[in-house]
Amino acid sequence: MQLIIAEKPDQGAKLAAPFKHKKQQGYIEIAPCSQFPEGAYVGWAVGHICELVPPEAYDPIYKRWNLDTLPILPPKFQHKVTPSKAKQFQLLKGLLQRPNVKEIIIASDAGREGEYIVRIIIQLSGVKKPMKRLWISSLTPKSVVQGFSNLMEEEQTRNLYYEAVSRSCADWLVGMNGSRVYSLLFQRRGVREVFSTGRVQSPTLALIVAREKEIQNFKSEPFWELKAQFDMDGLNYEGTWFKGEQTRFASAEEAEQARVRCENKPATITSIHTERKEFQPPQLFNLSALQAAANQIYKYSPQQTLNILQQLYLEGYISYPRSDSAYVTEEEAKQFPDILQKLSRFESLASYYPLPNASIIGNKRFVNAAKVSDHYAIVPTEQVPNLMRLKEEQRRLYELIAKRLIAAHYEKAIINYTKLTTTVAEEDTFVTKGKQIMQEGWRKVLYRQEDDDEETMIPPQLAEGAVGHVTSLQVKEGKTQPPKRYTEGQLITLMKTAGKHLDNSELEKVLERTEGLGTEATRAGIISVLKDRKYIDVKKNMVYAMPKGIMLIDALGESVLASAEMTAKWEQRLHEIGQGQASPQSFMEQAKKLTHKLIQDAIDNEKSWSFVIQPLEQEEQNSPSHGKGNAHSDELGPCPICTKPVVDKKVMYGCTGYPNCRFTVSKKILGKAISSATVKRLLAKGETSMLKGFKKGDKVFEAALVWNATDSKITFQFKASDKDKPK
Repeated sequence: MQLIIAEKPDQGAKLAAPFKHKKQQGYIEIAPCSQFPEGAYVGWAVGHICELVPPEAYDPIYKRWNLDTLPILPPKFQHKVTPSKAKQFQLLKGLLQRPNVKEIIIASDAGREGEYIVRIIIQLSGVKKPMKRLWISSLTPKSVVQGFSNLMEEEQTRNLYYEAVSRSCADWLVGMNGSRVYSLLFQRRGVREVFSTGRVQSPTLALIVAREKEIQNFKSEPFWELKAQFDMDGLNYEGTWFKGEQTRFASAEEAEQARVRCENKPATITSIHTERKEFQPPQLFNLSALQAAANQIYKYSPQQTLNILQQLYLEGYISYPRSDSAYVTEEEAKQFPDILQKLSRFESLASYYPLPNASIIGNKRFVNAAKVSDHYAIVPTEQVPNLMRLKEEQRRLYELIAKRLIAAHYEKAIINYTKLTTTVAEEDTFVTKGKQIMQEGWRKVLYRQEDDDEETMIPPQLAEGAVGHVTSLQVKEGKTQPPKRYTEGQLITLMKTAGKHLDNSELEKVLERTEGLGTEATRAGIISVLKDRKYIDVKKNMVYAMPKGIMLIDALGESVLASAEMTAKWEQRLHEIGQGQASPQSFMEQAKKLTHKLIQDAIDNEKSWSFVIQPLEQEEQNSPSHGKGNAHSDELGPCPICTKPVVDKKVMYGCTGYPNCRFTVSKKILGKAISSATVKRLLAKGETSMLKGFKKGDKVFEAALVWNATDSKITFQFKASDKDKPK
């Protein structure tokens, strides 16, 4: 018999769906069939069930934060079961240890993190049995059956596990040590807060702070422009004064002098230059591009977009959402005509049919197996939903994905860009820019009015040498504007293209190859971490650097921790580990050496800190010197769903990851007041002690509160002998 381990409950259900099966307590049993002659069990994790142990687990001396104990360099990294998920681990361990289970199928998300999640569970269970790997990019019944028919040998993906665990351990070194050293150095200056650092979050924050300082240091200056209206034998248009590269006047007097010179003067069209440009349809979506588009159009945060996509994926409607590829294989492209035919039935998409091209096979802009890594682009699957039954946000994103696929089957867009120069009284020149759509092509599907540039319409009858006159002139005053703030969508794109900010061309190429800061799966989480740490704030989709974030980047100074350089080098080596071309042990030795340097550099540089220590709003944090790490004084423990802190929100206890995570505990359950100490125990151990005073109707009963990881809810647990439990 085989045990299939999925990453999440919904995923487990989808893997069992094509086969005759029966739901059991916490797992699913597949009946014997041609695919599984002896039947199979389907179990699941609930995300990361296991985690790296904290520093004090290696040595109690690390419980108290002290510069003398840094750096913390575990001789061998250890994992533990997350307390709030212990029940699910025990269930999986029990399935793994069953004598009739002869083989394990790793069926988590097909990527590094999925590999890490399941292999660590198997490792901590102490079970050593043969393993296979299910590797699929969608959860439709057809893909699931095909995947189980073509299982991979586990050694084919083992290096991805080494890559993921190396990444996790190295990030632990930088995060734990960097956070402690900078928190303690700030404490010397009277700032008793925790300053979290990270290999990806710190250089990302540095980019945001750099833009914040550009805005703060920007000095707005006035300028004046001169606009003219021309009449060329009844053909009217507008032009803007220019001279060489200059289009503005530095003073009102200069602008007024030019206005007077041109008033009621003759005008001649001295040149018309038209350039034809062709625009190919945009590539298919990878996650970063889709997050950027959803943020631009609907103002969805990157994390919100990822959450919506995950639900669409689990329902089988789209392919794997955490993809970093914008290409598909020829095999996948063969399915598009059938998928597109189903999409044509939707009223919102019907106007784009018939498609100019029936297939994109052979078009390497979209179909290129060499550029498909773990997964292909995000596309609709053959399991097309009823759009009216989807939630609004799901429908919006599904249609975005569908339209991008439809547009790929359209012709290129062709636009003529015209630049017209008008000379007034043989002295002053005015420029007029316009464009003409020669072939709409894919723009019919994806074009939005707000995407277009505002450009003057140029009458097509105008010709070089035409003579007319100035009909009116207007001097317009303006002010130079500071650089614009990043939106969350632009921040995702900025992280992906961070190599452009390096001076080293070789490292720039590395970051281009490794897709910048973070991965498709982690960038949204990094932005969320920066928000949670109060380093940045997002208002009306604009990203602001907060005083705490600015102070940290000032303190980091020239440290490689604040630059993309370290990430470039690490990502290159991690990629090589994943390909089996580099040693995880050698990488970790280098990471430990770098940690030594980060600590020493921080201590040395603190002596020359010259920035102003700003008073920060007290965030009710315990002093790191008391070993509480980055916990808030009202933090009760990690959320059992997303692991972010759960805090007292006055009217209830809730996850700080809201609105992306909606875990809450009421302050009163069936008439029983729930204390913060009770919630702390629930989060730490997964259950409370027996509590008296619950009331249901006229019954008063005693029970413990238990976190049910399988159903993601809090349930009651009664004494075995309790006959009076409420019905």
